[in-house]
Amino acid sequence: MPRYHSLGEIPHKRHITFDNPKGGLYQEELFGTAGFAGMSSLIYHLYPPTVVSEIKRGKDVTPKIAIDKNMKAMSFQGFSLPKGEEFLESRKILFTNNDLKIGLAAPIAFSQDYFYRNSDADEMLFIHVGSGTLKTMYGNISFKYGDYLIIPRGTTYQIDFDTETNRILFIESSSAIESPKRYRNNYGQFLEHSPFCERDFRLPQNLETHDEKGEFKIISKKQDVLWEYTYGNHPFDVVGWDGFNYPFAFSIFDFEPITGRIHLPPPIHQQWEAAGFVVCSFVPRLYDYHPKAVPAPYHHSNIDSEELLYYVDGDFMSRNNIQKGQITLHPGGIPHGPHPGAIERSVGKKSTEELAVMIDPFNPVMITEEAMNLQVDDYYKSWKTE
Repeated sequence: MPRYHSLGEIPHKRHITFDNPKGGLYQEELFGTAGFAGMSSLIYHLYPPTVVSEIKRGKDVTPKIAIDKNMKAMSFQGFSLPKGEEFLESRKILFTNNDLKIGLAAPIAFSQDYFYRNSDADEMLFIHVGSGTLKTMYGNISFKYGDYLIIPRGTTYQIDFDTETNRILFIESSSAIESPKRYRNNYGQFLEHSPFCERDFRLPQNLETHDEKGEFKIISKKQDVLWEYTYGNHPFDVVGWDGFNYPFAFSIFDFEPITGRIHLPPPIHQQWEAAGFVVCSFVPRLYDYHPKAVPAPYHHSNIDSEELLYYVDGDFMSRNNIQKGQITLHPGGIPHGPHPGAIERSVGKKSTEELAVMIDPFNPVMITEEAMNLQVDDYYKSWKTE
């Protein structure tokens, strides 16, 4: 979703002197990816962003694998994940491969004793329950139920939750999380057939410049280790910035579904893409309108990808006995399809109110011990009719 944005004060040229009225120069930082060839922003600090007094190696959070090779349809009750007192402590990785990690969190709060930075991965946080404000050096983004928060790797942030009951589906991606290329022209503008446009994205606002010295702890995740850095300056000491690399929000309720006369395949629901997976948004929509249309999806084999579906709300028409926060995993290489009776129930229906997030990794995922604590027994047998 490349789009130029700017907040605060910036000089009229890059890489020139930018005088601080209190004396000295503002400190310029290039925050970018892929060397100097990827997305970047230029950030102007009150103080150098490099003043570190202590570094400590913290907790190793490498996921513990329960199943490394899987060919069984499985399901997991996400809302059975217990609440965690604190944001980082509450994050549990359920599925992982070299391209991404998928997890759930149920934090009561985000401790104000530290800032967090994922130096390994871009993050996608889907807000299922709760609301609050994502706070970064780029400015603030308020969020609520149904919002995706996309946070580029290396972004330092805190979260102010409005509530003590919060549930989040998250992805950590080893590659950039972007909007689908087929919906953008050569200039990066969304095309007319795209299910969303620039107006739907919420960018950072209300830049807050913190002129504070002291000891500020940033927990940086790198290679699945939480490193504790103590900085001498507040990380949000930014007077201005501009560029293309920054966090943003998008509400699933702003996704405009594409419908057709007969059933259309899942790619029409695509919301995000990365090098090793795609994410789709299933939202309330009209069903297919051919007089003999079958709105339920046809049986299909995911030969080249896994399929994970996270159920958010509504009555999901292709599944029986599904609850909010439940996750289904259908591995690549074998067919799957609607539960018994779902096809017949769908015929003649005009619309659906279902809400779900689908993640399709292109490579098999391993299943963690944390996931097994949430497993629904014998889900793979749920297509039996006797």
